[in-house]
Amino acid sequence: MNYRKLLIVAVIAAMIVAFFAFDLDHYFSLDYLKSRQTAINGYALANPLTTAALFFAAYVTVTGLSLPGAAIMTLAAGAIFGLLLGTVIVSFASSLGATLAFLASRFVLRASIQARFGDKLAAINAGVEKNGPFYLFTLRLVPAFPFFVINLAMGVTPIKTWTFYWVSQIGMLAGTLVYVNAGTEIARIETLRGILSPGLIVSFTLLGCFPLIAKWVVGRVSARKVYARWRRPAHYDRNVIVIGGGSAGLVTAYIAAAVKAKVTLIEKHKMGGDCLNTGCVPSKALIRSAKFLSHARRCREFGMQSAEVKFDFAEVMDRVHRVVETVAPHDSVERYAALGVECLAGEAKIISPWSVEIKSPAGTHMLTTRNIVIAAGARPFVPPIPGLREINPLTSDTVWSLRKLPRRLVVLGGGAIGSELAQCFARFGSAVTQVEMLPRILMREDPGISQRVTARFEAEGIKVLVSHKAKQILVEHGEKFLVVEHEGRESRIAFDELLCAVGRIANTSGYGLEELNVPLANTHTVETNDYLQTIYPNIYACGDVAGPYQFTHTAAHMAWYSAVNALFGRFRKFRVDYSVVPWCTFTEPEVARVGLNEQEAQEKAIPYQVATYGMDELDRAIADEEAHGLVKVLTVPGSDTIIGCTIVGEHAGDLIAEFVTAMRHKIGLNKVLGTIHIYPTLAEANKYAAGAWKRAQVTQGQVDFLKAFQAWGRGDGSLGGVLGAVPAMLRDKRPAYPHAHGKH
Repeated sequence: MNYRKLLIVAVIAAMIVAFFAFDLDHYFSLDYLKSRQTAINGYALANPLTTAALFFAAYVTVTGLSLPGAAIMTLAAGAIFGLLLGTVIVSFASSLGATLAFLASRFVLRASIQARFGDKLAAINAGVEKNGPFYLFTLRLVPAFPFFVINLAMGVTPIKTWTFYWVSQIGMLAGTLVYVNAGTEIARIETLRGILSPGLIVSFTLLGCFPLIAKWVVGRVSARKVYARWRRPAHYDRNVIVIGGGSAGLVTAYIAAAVKAKVTLIEKHKMGGDCLNTGCVPSKALIRSAKFLSHARRCREFGMQSAEVKFDFAEVMDRVHRVVETVAPHDSVERYAALGVECLAGEAKIISPWSVEIKSPAGTHMLTTRNIVIAAGARPFVPPIPGLREINPLTSDTVWSLRKLPRRLVVLGGGAIGSELAQCFARFGSAVTQVEMLPRILMREDPGISQRVTARFEAEGIKVLVSHKAKQILVEHGEKFLVVEHEGRESRIAFDELLCAVGRIANTSGYGLEELNVPLANTHTVETNDYLQTIYPNIYACGDVAGPYQFTHTAAHMAWYSAVNALFGRFRKFRVDYSVVPWCTFTEPEVARVGLNEQEAQEKAIPYQVATYGMDELDRAIADEEAHGLVKVLTVPGSDTIIGCTIVGEHAGDLIAEFVTAMRHKIGLNKVLGTIHIYPTLAEANKYAAGAWKRAQVTQGQVDFLKAFQAWGRGDGSLGGVLGAVPAMLRDKRPAYPHAHGKH
């Protein structure tokens, strides 16, 4: 806290202390006001402007300092100035005082509270930015909510000062009128409770609920307006139609069938979507084969003199396809049909909010439905680099058709897909050059984490070019070149195949969104609200087509919300929860993360403590010749609450699950540390990371106290020495183990 904040806090505190120390609060009682009413009215008649000015200033001071007495002063305004002038004075004075309290809260508290609880307040901040005036107006209408609490609480939100002022001015007017009017009859008032009778409180509460009801009505009217040009069917063929048979679509259909809804799933390509056919499953099969080769090359590490592996790349790809075929029945038409899902092969087009046209080899037919769920997925993005499309680059969709290993491969992109496939092909023997325009690969991870992966890549022969921008593709004398620019200079990279892995773009065209004027977000995904609804409340979108994450597990997660909201939203809707989303990049070493890392915490100015355990000390990792990597845990300062974790190393994607569970269910590091982990396993690294955090909490003062206590226990010290160490223990907060590793 800087000196200006300290000064403001000191001044406010001094004024509050003075208010009570000099017994000023007795002037703000009903008895005092009634006893002095004649004298006060006489002074006001003789000095009307001075009285009004002094009263206005006093009212602003009381409300600005959040002191008790605003209610009595409002009564006094009615008694002294009458209903009209009293209401005007109190209305402006209360709004100005509330705004001063709001500004003080914003200046003193906002930065620290948002820094400490920013991740938890994200949803509230977003709601205030979108509907702040509405929420504030509702709160101002209900006297049950203490106004000074509202002033201080709103100060730490993003609401604008002017908005806070004018909404408060309007919102408090009704309550002001009631109190000022009561003040005009002050002789008849015995207690403040008599002003707000139970009936009046109920009336105010109903008045406060009015904006909520109005918002609901406006929502209904808006929905009717959206639907105005469409004719609703008298009945529906289906409860829900799902467009897309990938992870999001399959889970949506599964849930719908499980609750006995009549559901149709439409897929124009292959069931299972990208994950099964061109993404997660084939890539992990290829990674496993490549890892086997890497182990053979490391045979001496395992005590073997030599190991020779002969392979045919075509047979490796045959295995990849065999793995896909083995997994395919899990996502097959037969399985889902047995579960009660009608699966149709064909192209879907939304004709109206309640009707979908299906084109298939058998013909075209129409189905009506109460709800539609769009789960159309995404596709690889091929950037508009001159000459790129002409060479027919490989993508994560088409690379699986390769039968011959490229001699020279350029991988365009340093994200998860590009990094995983770059390492795979290098291990099979391709001369791989990875090109990334950003300063490092895996930019979402901490710089040190990216560097670990880069070092491993370079050790395996991959040429990693960062800060290199792809400019164009040239073909000269049958030779293909990628022209890149780095630090203002251009150079050429010769290649036989180029794999484009610079991201994926949502599939948003070709199935009726344009005709229905369904808007897209800035990320070119289908725009949805917190319940995954589009502008048509009965049309939902989930998975890659809606974002914000493009993972199979988040697609399945979103599908639950879209299915439940579509089928039961008339009774209760659920906001989709992205609070704890894990992911893993399956390079070697694997990089898994959940929550914040240091890079994001610093960008968002969120304070944190970090505990790190290096896996080079882990017994099982040493035995497996995989003694590399780390577990890095971020916690709230002074607490064991986990706000993020990154794991780098063998099976990081499996190890992260413990921290995902801990964050999701509010389990702190103390409980992770107190949980028995099997020895020897890689999972012990999680416990040792918790141990590193625990040791970092031990202060030098505590250690000195323990030394004195144990010496007394041996008879080498006195009880006085133990007691004498207590003050030092409370003062000395220096970490006793600044480099704690946590093991044992």
